[in-house]
Amino acid sequence: MKKSELETMRKSFNTVKSRSSEIKDSPQVKRLEKRGREIKKYSIENSKELYNQALESFKYNGIDVEFAKTKEDAINIIEDLLKDLDSKVIAKSKSNTLGEIELKSKLSSKYDIVETDLGDRILQLKKTDNKPVHPTGPASHLNVDEITHIVNDSLKSNVSPIPREIMELVREDVLNRLKDASVGISGANAITAEEGSCIMVHNEGNISLVSLKDLHIIVAGIDKIVPTLEDAISIAKLETVYATGNYVTSYMNIISGPSKTADIEKKLLKNMYGAKKVVVILLDNGRSQASEECLWCIGCGNCVVHCPVYNAVGNEFGFNNYLGGRGVAMSKFIEDDETCYESGLYMCTLCGLCTLNCPVAIPTNEIIENMRKLSSEVGFYPKAHGKIKDNVSKNDTPY
Repeated sequence: MKKSELETMRKSFNTVKSRSSEIKDSPQVKRLEKRGREIKKYSIENSKELYNQALESFKYNGIDVEFAKTKEDAINIIEDLLKDLDSKVIAKSKSNTLGEIELKSKLSSKYDIVETDLGDRILQLKKTDNKPVHPTGPASHLNVDEITHIVNDSLKSNVSPIPREIMELVREDVLNRLKDASVGISGANAITAEEGSCIMVHNEGNISLVSLKDLHIIVAGIDKIVPTLEDAISIAKLETVYATGNYVTSYMNIISGPSKTADIEKKLLKNMYGAKKVVVILLDNGRSQASEECLWCIGCGNCVVHCPVYNAVGNEFGFNNYLGGRGVAMSKFIEDDETCYESGLYMCTLCGLCTLNCPVAIPTNEIIENMRKLSSEVGFYPKAHGKIKDNVSKNDTPY
């Protein structure tokens, strides 16, 4: 990342710190933290039972469910769902999971995938070096002048460097592009096993643009499943506090089936305003092999906001859309040992600030330390470490 981008990112992160510090020490947030930790720990420990319960609940609600063992499986399932559609325009919402399966790079040659989140749309218009820097603020490293240049260059416009004018121009462009879209693709913040519901939080209202298309495809990791709707709301609220500094987000969509109404003699009629078909793709992609603590994450991004390494080097520390130390840890299971090493396994200082500032207290530094041991055993370690190892092996002197 460029020096100017790092400076803008740190400034944005300081704003997040300031907002969240005002409320995260409150009694209600402390209670929410405790409940969130209990929910995630229980959910991961009982993942198989909850998964099977979710399948039954989805079936009851009329939601189609597919299981994807790998990211390639997920892409193949999506392509099969899209093959008979007339429109090639897809409305997409912000989702780390969709970034994980590389949805845009895999399908952009066949489809016009339109980001509906403002930050993600700015990065999409940027075209190069467009990796996000924060889960909920993907363009937090770009200042208003840089964003103005990106938008004007891509949209052939002449907007002034005024945030509201930029927002209105991008919004108009997105809405125009989505007029012919018949499919929306999103992730989910949580999935409930008991009710068979998908919960999505957002501030912009863009999820509604996605979920109102004829076909709504939801891709979510198997680690997103929690027992009940009450549990899912607690996780969503906790994520909001730590990601934005607000007690609750502007919008919280709960998708529990295709669109329907019973307003004429209480007879159930399908296909009112929303999606005619909802398909949930539950993604493994290494999660079943991951350590339980890695899967506690709620996606707030507070770890990278406080990480000294991340604030120094930016999104070079992390893997794909999974940023910072936790992203490095997940890369081992999503990809392999080599990817884990290249994602910044030895960048981490093991300071533990990520854990101290994590709402569910993921022991990332401990996970990283253990992974270094495992990585060195299979031959992935810095060259300097290798020289030390060779010197030690040549020296028979006991210590």
